[in-house]
Formats: sequence, C-alpha cells, structure tokens
Amino acid sequence: SLCSLGQGENGYAAAEPKAHPGGEAGGGHLCCSRRGACLSASLLLLLATVAALIALVTILGLPSRTPGAQACITLTNRTGFLCHDQRSCIPASGVCDGVRTCTHGEDEDESLCRDVPQSLPHFLVAHCGDPASWIYSDQKCDGTNNCGDCSDELSPVTVCPPCGPGWWRCPSTFFKYCDCIPRHLCRDHVQHCSDWSDEYACPGP
Repeated sequence: SLCSLGQGENGYAAAEPKAHPGGEAGGGHLCCSRRGACLSASLLLLLATVAALIALVTILGLPSRTPGAQACITLTNRTGFLCHDQRSCIPASGVCDGVRTCTHGEDEDESLCRDVPQSLPHFLVAHCGDPASWIYSDQKCDGTNNCGDCSDELSPVTVCPPCGPGWWRCPSTFFKYCDCIPRHLCRDHVQHCSDWSDEYACPGP
C-alpha cells in the first residue's frame, strides 16, 4: 500500500504511518518520494529471486569444463580422447598438440597440458624402452619408429600384431620403420629391407 500522506499546518505533506504490532510501521512497506509508488519488501525479494534464477540458468547452460578425461576408440581402432560432448573421439596424439580439436577446446585445457606427460591421463601415454621417453598411446604399434629405438613396435617392451595387409615384414634399413615397411616401397629399385626382400620377394602394393 502507499504511505499515508497528511497535510500539515504549514502546507507541507507529512507522513503518518500507522503503527502495527511487532514495531513495524506501514505494514512493512518501504516509502518512496511523492513522485513514485512504494515497492514492497516482497516485490524486492521476488526480483532478487528472479535475478538469481537467471544467473543460475546462465551458468548451468555453459558447457562443463571439469569432467574427468575419458578414453574412447577412434574410427581407426586406436585409443582416443572423448570430448565433453560425449560424441567426438579424437586421437590420443591430438591432445595438447596446440590445436583445439574438441568443440569447446577441452583437449587443450591448461589442467591437461600444463605438465605433459605427467598431467595427461594414463590411457593417453605409452612408455618407450628408455624410461625418459614416451609417446602417445595411439602411436604404439602403428608401424613407425616413434620411440627411436623401435621399442614401441617390438617386444619385449611392446607386443604388436603382425604386419597388416599394407605392410611387408622385414628388418628395415630405414630409421623410420622397424620390422615392417609400407608395401608401396616394394620393388621401387631401392633397398629398404636389410635382406633385400622388398625388391625380390615383396609383391608390392
């Protein structure tokens, strides 16, 4: 309700709030100037509640940045990193590579990349024969000498399946390969296998 305004002897308006039990004047309403209406305490509380709800919806509507990292399997049957959308699976080697591959960029989060490889989840990391060396887990058994000593491709450190259909099994003379070379290198008149089998035995691609 509006405050009761009375006319004084000198012609100025005077507020005459009625006293109520409990010591509250004017029924707990706030008085305003003569030009405006008074806002009740309940209306102010309602406005504050609406503002709080809007802020809460805004915060909860943003993509979460804190869920724990989860493993997944990529389309090439390799270990991957599951983005927070729970749909996108990027290769392990795509994490902390300086490129934001996930929609919200969580593959490059500071908490994930601040102290690689210690800050990476264990499923993203594979260790080489040299304990000081490591590779991403999807680089193991990919036919390429990622560790530098072939420990990511050969036992006893790593047990990999036999060479796939696109590879020829032989002791490679390339530093890049280990026990398999790509078949497109066969019969190209260049030695790629220490036993020359890439030139006389390999049927080619």
